[in-house]
Amino acid sequence: MKSKEIISIRNKTVVITGASSGVGRAAAEAFAQEGCNLVLAARGKEALEETVAICKGFGAFAIAIPTNVAEYKEVEHLTEKALEITGTIDFWVNNAGVMATGRFEETPVEVIDQLIKTNLLGYMHGARSVLPVFKKQGHGILINNISIGGWMPAPYGAAYSASKYGIRGMVECLQGEVSDQPDIHLVALYPSIQRSTGNMHSAKYSGLDFKIPPTAADPKKLAEEMVAMAKNPKKSKFTDWSSLLMKTAYGFFPKVVINSTSAALRLLMKEDRTTDTDGNILTPSKSPMQVYGETILPVPSKKSKILMAGILAAGVILMISKSRKPIS
Repeated sequence: MKSKEIISIRNKTVVITGASSGVGRAAAEAFAQEGCNLVLAARGKEALEETVAICKGFGAFAIAIPTNVAEYKEVEHLTEKALEITGTIDFWVNNAGVMATGRFEETPVEVIDQLIKTNLLGYMHGARSVLPVFKKQGHGILINNISIGGWMPAPYGAAYSASKYGIRGMVECLQGEVSDQPDIHLVALYPSIQRSTGNMHSAKYSGLDFKIPPTAADPKKLAEEMVAMAKNPKKSKFTDWSSLLMKTAYGFFPKVVINSTSAALRLLMKEDRTTDTDGNILTPSKSPMQVYGETILPVPSKKSKILMAGILAAGVILMISKSRKPIS
């Protein structure tokens, strides 16, 4: 049996946005353990410096460049500093993102606008700034952490859904633009909801106050997928079983999926609006600044996750098979 080739990315330079917590911090740790040079960006300087310290603990070179990706001049500055410090940018991870959940008409307009600026324009700014660098170098990989939200709507997350559908469109268009350059790649990753601090930092309205399920995907696994894409880039990938399952279910039963998940969120809405929060939309994230966030129940064992995945997959297959039966 032929042994698998070991690909090293040691001493390569990676820029990661949204690196202060959650998936971004997990990605920084993963690339640091590969021996990469890290240029880390986020709005909050203190938390970003914590990530830098963690990466240096792995023996990697790491530097913090506080950046608001919603502002193109700041992203340009990030690119310039990365080149000034390391001389090259081999990988760029578009990861900085925010989320708001609630009735659309009850979500403040300034929050909607800023969410689009951070999520959609932030990714566009990253691509617009680094692609000329890749073309000048003749190589480079832009890894985009998009979310399953690029394929199906997030219930009561209209602005978030709009941003993710938009990112997917941008990436697929740009993949065509660089198709004549074999050493420049744009990668689209579609993970499901993560067991990160993202939900804890998100904006919530309409009396919503909820925690993520314990079966949510592991952000460190997503970080491993980012490293894998840096070593062997692919156009797109669903990074966990639940994201692929959700895409499949939505593809066959779009009304059932969005109506049932929306109904579930309506049950969580309360008249008491004291829990409403702008989260990290307008200001940098606050404590906790770590990889993992809180879940509604303890995280199940690996065997339990496999069992639950099997049950869900069987349910989807059964629904699909029933939908294909001819009406007598």
